[in-house]
Amino acid sequence: MQDDNKKLVRRLKKKDEQALEQIMKRFTPLVAAIIYNIAKGSLSPEDMEEAVTDVFVTLWQNAEKVQENKLKAYLCCIAKTRAYNKLDTVKSVVMMDIDEAEPEDDFSLSGAVEQNDINQCLLEIIDTIPEPDREILLRHYFYYQRISDIAKQLNINPETVKGKLFRTRKKIKTQLIERGYAK
Repeated sequence: MQDDNKKLVRRLKKKDEQALEQIMKRFTPLVAAIIYNIAKGSLSPEDMEEAVTDVFVTLWQNAEKVQENKLKAYLCCIAKTRAYNKLDTVKSVVMMDIDEAEPEDDFSLSGAVEQNDINQCLLEIIDTIPEPDREILLRHYFYYQRISDIAKQLNINPETVKGKLFRTRKKIKTQLIERGYAK
């Protein structure tokens, strides 16, 4: 599967539309699940569909940035961002009069570069976490699954899941501090 994803990314970088279609078929359920779990019923079906579509549009537009062995992680990050953006948009429309809205420009190139470095470092650290701890971490923080659901699916006690999450977060923090990204 991983080799197949690498081939798809190579084709995607060459702007092969069929590669994008295959990626969409393979990853739409995952992307939709992430967005659904973040939205917790706050988005309409149309907004959900738009957020899912935005993920793959972003993938297409930024194909050259995708690392061959990081397709799934890249899609998860985009899905998370799109879900929060969509939630912010929906909340903004409800909370303010559109006529009074002024565009905000809070884009910071240095901030974006720094965040990208931290994200890359975090992905490298996560790759070193042994199973089942990595699986639990990804399910909870990337796929937004509840602790009780993770415990049930992995057939372990919910308290064990909590403990593993706690210890894994501690290890990640230690490694981030060692690499100069946290205090």
